[in-house]
Amino acid sequence: MKVLNQDMKTGQFKPVYLLYGEEAFLKKSYKKRLKEAIVGDDTMNFHQFEGKGLDLKEIISLADTMPFFGERRLILLEDSGLFKGGGGELLVEYLPGMPDTSVMVFVESEVDKRSRMYKKVKELGYGAEMARQDARQLASWAGGILAKEGKKITGRTMELFLGKTGDDMENIRMELEKLIGYTMGRDVITDQDVEEICAVRVTNKIFDMVAAIVTRRTRAAMDLYEDLLTLREPPMRILFLIARQFNQILQVKELMAQGMDRGSIASRLKMQPFVVGKVMPQARSFSREQILSYVELCVDAEEAVKTGRLNDRLAVELLITRQY
Repeated sequence: MKVLNQDMKTGQFKPVYLLYGEEAFLKKSYKKRLKEAIVGDDTMNFHQFEGKGLDLKEIISLADTMPFFGERRLILLEDSGLFKGGGGELLVEYLPGMPDTSVMVFVESEVDKRSRMYKKVKELGYGAEMARQDARQLASWAGGILAKEGKKITGRTMELFLGKTGDDMENIRMELEKLIGYTMGRDVITDQDVEEICAVRVTNKIFDMVAAIVTRRTRAAMDLYEDLLTLREPPMRILFLIARQFNQILQVKELMAQGMDRGSIASRLKMQPFVVGKVMPQARSFSREQILSYVELCVDAEEAVKTGRLNDRLAVELLITRQY
């Protein structure tokens, strides 16, 4: 991302940029900053397209058009699918000859680095992968935001904070705003401040749900499920997160059996160390057979919904009560 920052600082832009990866906050942030740097508030020379099945001839025609009383024309394309399923051959052939008065910016969720589009962007411009940040990067970023507001926080309190927010940067930003407002007039943020202000993330509720499911505390698991539905979490997303949690427990258990410590496991599985630290006690508590049986139940629940045997909400309820 240093290249992006440098280009925006100097005003010397490449013909094409690709922003991709799992971290939606970073993609949104750099998309906004690139727009401001390239065309500012100029709406006449800004064009935005979204979704698959775009009219590439129309886009090429726009790129060939000289800017209207401006220096550059910006064409922003989001989730075009051109880097995953193909269909971008026209652009692959066009981009090398595109006028230097036009800039294309792609913002994609999925990218195949073997695709012709990806290779062409890499050749002519710049592709920036916006990956999930690790605990150190998140702590540094969050600490920087707090420092600008005159706030101080210890490493232990920061770990507690990130443990509650998860690694989604948009959620971290929102929780930081609440924390800053709550501690108005004080410069030190304490553990108590974090406990009182920061919402427990969906993933934390899922963590508690899994513990309740395996230990047959059905009422507790159902209460957590109702909480998630109240937060408007779709049942199928809840099912996906439950299945992911069981898979994480299984992976952590197998690596622990190989003698690996928390840091090594986090590195191998590309998980946050504090997340691994929370999963390890569950991995010790449950047998491999228990975990596998619930992984299979999750698969059965998903199949029941997809085949129309059950609606999504009931499928999760039956998983929680283990009635398959």
